[in-house]
Amino acid sequence: MTVADFVDPKQIIEQHLCPDKSMVAADFGCGSGGWAIPMAKALQEGKVYAIDLLDEPLSALKREIRAKNIFNIEVVKSDVEKTIHRLLGACADIVLMTNLLFQVQRKQTVLEEAKRILRPGGRLLIIDWVGGHGFGPEEKIDPEEIKTLAFSLGFLLDDEFTAGSHHFGLIFVKPKD
Repeated sequence: MTVADFVDPKQIIEQHLCPDKSMVAADFGCGSGGWAIPMAKALQEGKVYAIDLLDEPLSALKREIRAKNIFNIEVVKSDVEKTIHRLLGACADIVLMTNLLFQVQRKQTVLEEAKRILRPGGRLLIIDWVGGHGFGPEEKIDPEEIKTLAFSLGFLLDDEFTAGSHHFGLIFVKPKD
């Protein structure tokens, strides 16, 4: 396997999201910051809410942002399958969900929470595992299932792409109404 086989967060952020440096992003299921840190670097004057339920990866992320002197990440311990009370509605320009939906039970609830916190015109990036090969988790989610859920909530599909050999990418937009 080569590095090209895997997702490159920095490249995907630059090529597919093209964020303005003052935007606000929320990383649902941030883990130890594999996406939150590159997003924070892209949003030099903005902010990233790094959200996860597990203490261990959040502690690792806190250590990493201290070590790298990153000041625009706010770590939030919360369950993305419920309302994230620290985030007001329409507060984010971008929501990231990377390798998340395959492992949550209440997928629609997670997408509803993304819609709640996105500003009109805001974008939702979903990266998840491709099925059909023996790599990655046993349980995977079909991109068509994600599209159906997102469309039912009023999201519009903006982009669909391959994110390395083992992942697909989808970008949805919250309509401006």
